[in-house]
Amino acid sequence: MWEGKREHPRLILHNFITPEECKELEFIHKSCSTVGYRPNVFSTTLSHLIATNSPHLLIPFVSIRERLKEKMEETFGCEYELFIEFTGLISWCRGASIGWHSDDNRQYLKQRDFSAVCYLNSYGKDFKGGLFRFQSGEPATIPPSAGDVIMYTADDRNIHSVDEVTDGERLTLAMWFTRDSSHDEDSNLISRLSQCASPEFPLPLPASANMYWFCPHQHANLNTGFDICVARLHLLGFDVHSLPEEDRSLDASEQLMGLVQLAKGGELLARKFTNVLHALQVVQFCHWKASELKTSKVGSDAVEEVKAMSRPQLETINALNAVFLPDEGLVTTTFGYLCSNGEEKDSLNLTDASSAIASWEEYTCKLLKELLSSLPQWETYQTLHKVESG
Repeated sequence: MWEGKREHPRLILHNFITPEECKELEFIHKSCSTVGYRPNVFSTTLSHLIATNSPHLLIPFVSIRERLKEKMEETFGCEYELFIEFTGLISWCRGASIGWHSDDNRQYLKQRDFSAVCYLNSYGKDFKGGLFRFQSGEPATIPPSAGDVIMYTADDRNIHSVDEVTDGERLTLAMWFTRDSSHDEDSNLISRLSQCASPEFPLPLPASANMYWFCPHQHANLNTGFDICVARLHLLGFDVHSLPEEDRSLDASEQLMGLVQLAKGGELLARKFTNVLHALQVVQFCHWKASELKTSKVGSDAVEEVKAMSRPQLETINALNAVFLPDEGLVTTTFGYLCSNGEEKDSLNLTDASSAIASWEEYTCKLLKELLSSLPQWETYQTLHKVESG
């Protein structure tokens, strides 16, 4: 519905994004996010996906971005005038908030004309707090609900704030739009894709370790905080076992960049993952698709890959946790009560993770194929858009 009219131009759309789209974007964020730009915030940008060798994960955004841009132009009467300036997944955890502001309130943000906030999970169910509030006009307060979108002008006609999140993780897709073509996100992304897109199977490549180190006071030292990749695996009940390197001079923070295995409940998965991001993507995919994967028959190979853990392996895991997860309580405090009830930890086992690998690889290949077939048209028209197959 059209709200605010001229004084406070804004639009609230219910169920604009489908539940499946919400879940897929949640999978991407929980597989790829880094520490964000504000305290207790995590983010996943499209340029970061390209930089970490996961360019295929742009594909799930393409249709959503197109629909939002078309609706924005239709609503505010600026057909064919807008460019997408920024697209990112942003999650707010316990303690995150922002006071009254407009989205163009800095000189380097003056190019922003319109904003869209898309909610990927729901207030009261997935998190507490985090209500979106407009300073003037109606509706004044918006309780986030998965699939809903708020569109509004980025100027001082729509000054807004977000209450402090008190529990759980509030997940959004944030987008800004501009009339200034020099700030077109698409042309920048296409340039990067043209340089790196390859038909080879894309295994994720972690960014620098400090981008994954969460510290509650934003003082990045290894005595407080945790690695968010290890933490997200921990929340689903998995530990990480690193394999010995020939180069013993490797810094502790680099151990997650090499081969790792998954462990749980005194058992170890024999399958080796290229790095911790590879393991995290598979586990988060398994969590996302759990109901579908549970109905498929578990192969004997998946069962045979699970072995009893040796004492040295357990010691390696404990040593890694001492470095990357020194305070397990802080993980629960950060991500909230929904992570402390034990249900998510018990929902998956190592056999599930092993069985999910082939499905994850099939999903990845499907997205990569679509990316490679779309790129020539993207390069021609300098926009990311849905390209019909055939």
